[in-house]
Order: sequence, then C-alpha cells, then structure tokens
Amino acid sequence: MNDLRKDPVSGRWVIITRDYLLKRPEGEIQTFHENQLKTCPFCPGHEAMTPNEIWRWANPDGSWSVRVIPNKFPLLRIEGSPDRRGEGLFDHIAGIGAHEIIVETPEHLPQYELKDGEQMFRVLSAYKIRLQDLKNDIRLRYGLIFKNVGGEAGAQLAHPHAQLIAMPVIPMNVKVELVNCKKYYELKERCLFCDIISEELDKGKRIFAETEYYVAWAPYASRFPFETWIIPKDHSSCFTCTEENSLKDLGALLHRVLMGLSRALESPPFNYVLHTRPFSLSPRYKQTTIDEDFHWHIEIMPRLTKIAGFEWGSGFYINPTQPEEAAHVLREAMI
Repeated sequence: MNDLRKDPVSGRWVIITRDYLLKRPEGEIQTFHENQLKTCPFCPGHEAMTPNEIWRWANPDGSWSVRVIPNKFPLLRIEGSPDRRGEGLFDHIAGIGAHEIIVETPEHLPQYELKDGEQMFRVLSAYKIRLQDLKNDIRLRYGLIFKNVGGEAGAQLAHPHAQLIAMPVIPMNVKVELVNCKKYYELKERCLFCDIISEELDKGKRIFAETEYYVAWAPYASRFPFETWIIPKDHSSCFTCTEENSLKDLGALLHRVLMGLSRALESPPFNYVLHTRPFSLSPRYKQTTIDEDFHWHIEIMPRLTKIAGFEWGSGFYINPTQPEEAAHVLREAMI
C-alpha cells in the first residue's frame, strides 16, 4: 500500500507510491486516434477490461451514458485504516482512500467534443452521487474531482474521463482557500467569493459568460493564460447540495466554456478541478462558519506555459496573457 507523508516545513502531504509508474500503461496514448477503438477499455463492449462497475447512468435500452469504475492503478485504496502515527517528528498516514474513474461518454471522442450540455449534466450528476456516497466514509476528509486532457496535462487515455480521489486529509490548495475565506468572514461577516462575484459583475471586464445560476470569468490574478473559474452566483459551500435545475444550467455552461476554449486556443491540453467543502474537518481545525464563508467552484487551467525554476522557488506564477484580454477572446469564442 502507498502511504501519505507530511512535510513539516510546508505542511504539504505527499503520496509516496510503491510501483505506480511501473504499473501504468506504456506508450503515447494521450491523443485521439481512431485505431484506439479496438483497445480502449472505456468503450462500450470492453467493460470486462475494467474493474467492476461502481455506478452507471443507465439508458432505457440497457446501454449506459456514464460509468464510474475503480481506477485500475489507484493512488489510494479503499481497504484498511488510516493508521495515523508519528515517525519521530514526521507524520504518516496509510494510503487509504478511493480512486475512481468517471467515464464521461460511451463515445470515443476527442475530449472537447462531449456531445452537449445534457451529457455534461449526466457527468456532473455522477460527480455529485459519488461525492455524496464517499462522504459517508468517516475515514475520508476530502473528495477531489479533476480532469486531465492531453499528454501535457497528465492524461493517459484519450477517451473522455475524469477522476475522483477521496483522501484522509484536506489537500493544501483547498486548505489555503478555507483559511483565507474564514479570515475574510471573521473580518467582514461576508463570503469572500460572493464579494468577488459582486465586484466582477459590477465591472464586467473579466466575466465572459453568465447564466441564471452561474458566472464564468478570468480571475483578476490568473496564474495561467486563459485560466477560467465557474462559480454559482448564489452562495453555496457544497457542490453536492446543487439541485437538478442548477446542475443542468452548469452542464450547459461548462460545455460552452470548454468548446469556447477549444475554438479560441485550438484545443489546448488542460486540467480542471472542482473545489467543494470538505467531508469533515480535523478536530484541530475549528471552522464553524464553513457553510457561510466557503463557496464551491470549478477551476479550468489550459496548459499553455511551463512552470520553471523561478515559479518553483518563489511560489509566484508568470502569466503572459492579461485576464481582461483572455476574457475578451473567450467572449468572442463563446456560442
């Protein structure tokens, strides 16, 4: 089993794997090729090539629109206990958790060509159902949904899919957001994200899409060219609380945004992540206002630049594209 080790200097948790890279499939299979249809484990008819199914969106004819399966090469495993213990001054946790694959469509398509907003709604429904289920496991504290598209973004298979990793700790990037949101709420008794939304809607320079329930914009201090955030306009701390009408609205918007990025940037590699409130908090982490101060959201990061020595050493990011210009380009590319 893999294990989690905490760096006492940065407070960051690291997953130490045993033979993860040795088990992963070899070969350049990150891009779309028609000849992959015969060997793709995510295509219909190849279900026996994957671990046993966890969940599916079943169609009346017995076929499926979305499948959820365990990752064949998991970073964290569901069996076992956390085994939280110290090793001298260091902290260690056994590599327990869940690592699942959400196969987003039965069609072997390029990642940007998910059929429509209705199919994206089915995918988002799968995210919601799996997060709700894993939340009941008292060993787990956080569930992260993420998607890698293109080899530069870490993808191993071309068939459209996302991943869910549920873990016994809260990841550093989420913890930073939680802490800053709590500080802001303690100072002003308002949600930081709600104030950002209000400011962006008022100025209008960086917002490039808006629906009944959501806005999409290029953040003021974007880390990457054409970085995009999608967030509910009404306050909500947990993605799993999203109602069906809102989820359908999000599906339509997310589909439009991804297609807009594809048109504007010629289908770049990208990652997206969904940040929602934790399943549970450490007893030491006293954040009783989390439902009032945190606001769930999706972050989309096209991989157009590389992180080099200055960024690694300083924690700074260098973005060669002004967010206002990125928003203008994406506004023109949206349909």
